[in-house]
Amino acid sequence: MQRSTDAPLGELLALVDEELPAAVQLRHRLHADPELAHSEHRTAALVAEQLPVASETVAATGRLARVGPGTRAPIGVRAELDALPLRERTGAPFSAHGEAMHACGHDVHMAALVALARGAHRMGAALPVALLAIFQPSEEAYPSGAELLAHELAHAEPAAVVAAHVHPELAWGSIALDAGAVNASSDSVEITIEGEPSHAAYPHRGRDPVLAIAQVVVALHARVGRAIDPLSAATLNVGIVEAGAIENVIPSRARARASLRAHRPEDRAELRRIVVEVVEGVAAAHGCVGTAEVIAGEPALENDAAIVAAARPALAEAGLVAAAPWRSLGSDDFAFFGELAPLAMAFVGLAGAPGFEQRPLHHPELLVPDEAVGAVARAQAALFLAAARASAGR
Repeated sequence: MQRSTDAPLGELLALVDEELPAAVQLRHRLHADPELAHSEHRTAALVAEQLPVASETVAATGRLARVGPGTRAPIGVRAELDALPLRERTGAPFSAHGEAMHACGHDVHMAALVALARGAHRMGAALPVALLAIFQPSEEAYPSGAELLAHELAHAEPAAVVAAHVHPELAWGSIALDAGAVNASSDSVEITIEGEPSHAAYPHRGRDPVLAIAQVVVALHARVGRAIDPLSAATLNVGIVEAGAIENVIPSRARARASLRAHRPEDRAELRRIVVEVVEGVAAAHGCVGTAEVIAGEPALENDAAIVAAARPALAEAGLVAAAPWRSLGSDDFAFFGELAPLAMAFVGLAGAPGFEQRPLHHPELLVPDEAVGAVARAQAALFLAAARASAGR
């Protein structure tokens, strides 16, 4: 690793590296005992036990710890507490054995943030700005832990909030950090078609909601393809369709559930409008009544350009190579912190890491290698100090 030319960053990275053996052991303990969203009690207690300062409880099961001087607005660094409802199949000696699993790297993010907090604490007065270590509950389920925290943390007045997330599709040793939208907004839609039941032998006596909802699914996909600029990042998917209980009866009702995703706020609004228009219009054409209830999720994740510009040389100093631009229509409730302060999320590559078997996120056989704890911690440290530098220049 090359020597850092940024004195505070170089000192912080050296101290973080010294904390990594303990952080890896912590990662094993966290991985072996995962908890689902809104019930991360043991997880939060274990994290709090390892922090160098006292923490406060936030958003019911989250933890917040301030490390360092209080003369400037702090910089928040976020890690997620919750696991996924999966049964693990990695075969690791520290595997979980119940119906929950850390299959998105949250155990690694938490252990890395503890290492960063401990390293920052050891810097003492040399730390140029306070670190606000945010251990967020419920990233994987609603209600969103980040949305709750964005309101609760207003009193802390962070100057910025940053995060690093592992990603198996990026090369080991690389990191993706780009300005603008890097993740999509995400909304759900509950679609209901009310018809008139009838025996299948007498379809003319009923109003068939199954036929109507089948046409709604086709029309939605066709309409989105013609209403949204094909160069814009936006998509609709109908993932659930339900109706009836027996094959020889036209049911009275059919339901569907859809997902709407977009990078641009105007495309998000257009997707919402299209769904209502299509559901109501197509249902009416079949003599039925259609309703579409949009359930708002997280906004698009917009990385702050000033933080990105300041972070790129810092990440290089931390030994992480810039990856090609990386954007997706995935979503992360980290975006809610954008209502509180400028933010930035970077993606830390895993592909080709020592001993890593390629699996996607949320897969029961995904085992993030222990070496990723160090990569994420170094990324967090670089983002933390870069955000401080960007904030001082505003």
